[in-house]
Amino acid sequence: MASDDKLELGELIYLIEQALDSADLAALAKQVKRLKASQLVSVIERLNDTERAIVFRVLPKALALEVFESLAPTLQSELIEELSSEEVSVIFSKLDPDDRVGLLDELPSSVAQLLLTGLSAKERNLTGEVLGYAQGSIGRRMSPEYIAVKASDSVAQAITKVKGKLQNAETIYTLPVVDAARQLIGVVSLRDLMRAPTRTKVGKIMQEPHMVKASDDEELAARTCSDLKVLALPVVDNEQRLVGILTVDDALRILEEEESEDAARAGGAEPLRRPYLSTPVFSIVRSRVVWLLVLALGATFTVSVLGAFEAAIEDLVVLTLFIPLLIGLGGNTGNQAATTVTRALALQDVRAKDIWSVLYRELRVGLLLGLLLGLIGFGLTTLIFGFEIGLVIGLTLFAISTVAATVGGVMPLVGLALRADPAVFSNPFITTFVDATGLIIYFLIAKAVLGI
Repeated sequence: MASDDKLELGELIYLIEQALDSADLAALAKQVKRLKASQLVSVIERLNDTERAIVFRVLPKALALEVFESLAPTLQSELIEELSSEEVSVIFSKLDPDDRVGLLDELPSSVAQLLLTGLSAKERNLTGEVLGYAQGSIGRRMSPEYIAVKASDSVAQAITKVKGKLQNAETIYTLPVVDAARQLIGVVSLRDLMRAPTRTKVGKIMQEPHMVKASDDEELAARTCSDLKVLALPVVDNEQRLVGILTVDDALRILEEEESEDAARAGGAEPLRRPYLSTPVFSIVRSRVVWLLVLALGATFTVSVLGAFEAAIEDLVVLTLFIPLLIGLGGNTGNQAATTVTRALALQDVRAKDIWSVLYRELRVGLLLGLLLGLIGFGLTTLIFGFEIGLVIGLTLFAISTVAATVGGVMPLVGLALRADPAVFSNPFITTFVDATGLIIYFLIAKAVLGI
């Protein structure tokens, strides 16, 4: 038996669930205090709405705020509904402005307005600054609570500013340097300040700034922060005036959200935007059913293609044996190309203007894959079914691989040009397209080679 101080996480979760079942709040409070914030988040995500609120109420105030900030906005919204208005007001007032905006986006407008009204004038103005930017822009995810210094400040003055704003600043490790008009002219790290002589001017040790505009896409800005490997990235307006800062933890959170969204859509589903175990079954169904219906409609085209070649199938039934192989291989080839290009788009390795370069590259990839797979298919099929069937399969594999790779590589770029999510043009669309075109190619080659 594990000692009282060395219980495993699984045992603690079990004790928490027991305390909830028996409504033993004293035991519940004792167990939850043993967990770190990240562990509590994992526990809370598995509970229902009422249990979630009970656990949250027995947490110490500081820990409760840390846990709340780590929850998905949808779970925050549901937890708000279970808490009293006084509890909600306290939590809401202590959130960072960018976190408040994320929560407000999930709440009914009447509730959101009520919460905003309860803020102090200063916090309401800070939140309003972030709310003023369009959804999807980095301005909506930046923090307006930063510490800026001037090039004319001495190191001692800059450090004094940092110490005076420690409580509210989002980060102190990267400090923007601005001029009298609040335009960004550089950045300085806290490390450089700490090792420089106190009388040195900040302008002497500052570096050229990397920055993003508040109107930039949030994923692009987050990717920039990640690629530059900086702890924070200044956010400016169109006149290069400093309006906020993007920290690396917020950037990584944005990238995680975007990658989860791309992965879901590549698999033919909408992102859940919340932990799986806390997502209602109906919401999971809704996230999947739309694309299943789209795929089902696309499959009717495949059926009509089979109907058009019904006579050829009746003349040579052996052709039907290869249909799953051919359309499956074509779909996988197209999906590989689409996934590769979609990822390249996310990393900014490829842009919409590169469509012809991508088309040419994937055409060559498809030709080489088709040649390799076609030769293998021809050899194996000839041994079993004879030369003519082997030739049909070999030529079909060559043609389908070429078409699938080319179309699969180009479609994400077409989606981007149409202002649609490139991931949507990935697996679901490619699978449907290749199924139908692959069958047409197959039966046309079979008719030409076999004379049926």
